[in-house]
Amino acid sequence: MSTGYQIKDQEALHYLTLQVVDWIDIFTRKAYRDLVLESISYCRQNKGLQVFGYVIMSNHIHLICNSQDGKLSDTIRDLKKFTSRKLIEAIQTGNESRKEWMLDRFGFTGRKNSRNQDFQLRTHENHAIVLYSNPFIHEKLTYLHNNPVRAGIVEHPEEYLYSSARNYADMPGLLEIIRLSLPLLTR
Repeated sequence: MSTGYQIKDQEALHYLTLQVVDWIDIFTRKAYRDLVLESISYCRQNKGLQVFGYVIMSNHIHLICNSQDGKLSDTIRDLKKFTSRKLIEAIQTGNESRKEWMLDRFGFTGRKNSRNQDFQLRTHENHAIVLYSNPFIHEKLTYLHNNPVRAGIVEHPEEYLYSSARNYADMPGLLEIIRLSLPLLTR
């Protein structure tokens, strides 16, 4: 197991990247993005997860978060496990045009890993980076908000629905967050 980006300080503010195996574009479907939002909301309400920024891209998620109860690793593990199970169920039972291919890829990766039973949707690495200063927090928040702009999906960060850029632009967001009081440069 990689040790380069482990969550060592369970109470610190972290920048996390949750990546889909093989960079599979699963989050191109609204229903799948909504499952992720529901899971994050559940962890906010029931597991002490505090979310300060997020973006859901087609094959990865960025979060700026911490844990009220000092159990960030456990919360992220549970979040990934639950959403992966729900997403696999949605692929299996829904009208997913890429069903066979996706399940084959997730199954292949899962069978190679002794920690999985059947499918593996996400990499085990969280790419966790401790955010230790206001300039670094600002850098990472701006980076994640500009992800959809760099991908050519929108022209301005706040136009992307599945991002906290909307919250920071005083627009209705899809997920409740805790706004950081930093000067925000989105462009």
